[in-house]
Amino acid sequence: MGAEASGSGPALRELLREAEISLLECKRRVKIFDSGGGCAHQFGEKGDAAQDIKYPLDVTVTNDCHVVVTDAGDRSIKVFDFFGQIKLVVGGQFSLPWGVETTPQNGVVVTDAEAGSLHLLEVDFPEGVLRRTERLQARLCGPRGVAVSWLTGAIAVLERPLALGAGTCGTTVKVFSATMQLIGRVDTFGLSLFFPSEITASAVTFDHQGNVIVADTSSRAVLCLGKPEEFPGPKPVITHGLSHPVALTFTKENSLLVLDSAAHSVKVYKVDRG
Repeated sequence: MGAEASGSGPALRELLREAEISLLECKRRVKIFDSGGGCAHQFGEKGDAAQDIKYPLDVTVTNDCHVVVTDAGDRSIKVFDFFGQIKLVVGGQFSLPWGVETTPQNGVVVTDAEAGSLHLLEVDFPEGVLRRTERLQARLCGPRGVAVSWLTGAIAVLERPLALGAGTCGTTVKVFSATMQLIGRVDTFGLSLFFPSEITASAVTFDHQGNVIVADTSSRAVLCLGKPEEFPGPKPVITHGLSHPVALTFTKENSLLVLDSAAHSVKVYKVDRG
């Protein structure tokens, strides 16, 4: 399915602007940095070839160091090796693939924001072969970000309606168990009971203790929502130094990486275990 599918062209363009994807000055869409913050290499030119990347929305790295990108331009999932050689393109199965994350079993979970669904892909990454796809959830409301807990196998999905009309700016975080049972849910209204300003969650992840962590663009902060079975128990994690946090993840060394799109930077925070 192409990017200009019936009735979706203007909406897709607006969503891409909303996602604040910076495409004008970047010749390469994917950049890999070393531990010192230097750019080790980059790949993924904007173009129409299968190995090109038009409008990347999310990226993850698998356990065997393959890079998986959701490309809204041709509505596909693209798999590269660590040096940028294309291994697999999964197209024709998604309306608007958005969030992507690796599971502990080296599978890939993908949200389809337009279809309102969550999918699991099992891939032979060295061979570049898609082995199996499974729809894990349907009837979600504009699912975007997705995260997997390596401690429990739980999956968190960040919902935000695609419609841009009044009353559709709120966000919802749903957490499912490893067997896809709903175990936690909190929305903008629920969070407003704890915070004076509206919370606009732009990204979600799990920390090493299984707590759900979200980036909040409204307050320019990072918040801990607690464990899913204890929702809601929000508390601030980072309250200063961020301009527009849009993505976050924890490293194996338990550092928190936050992508600040307004500052065009990735900010690294050391977790205080206390």
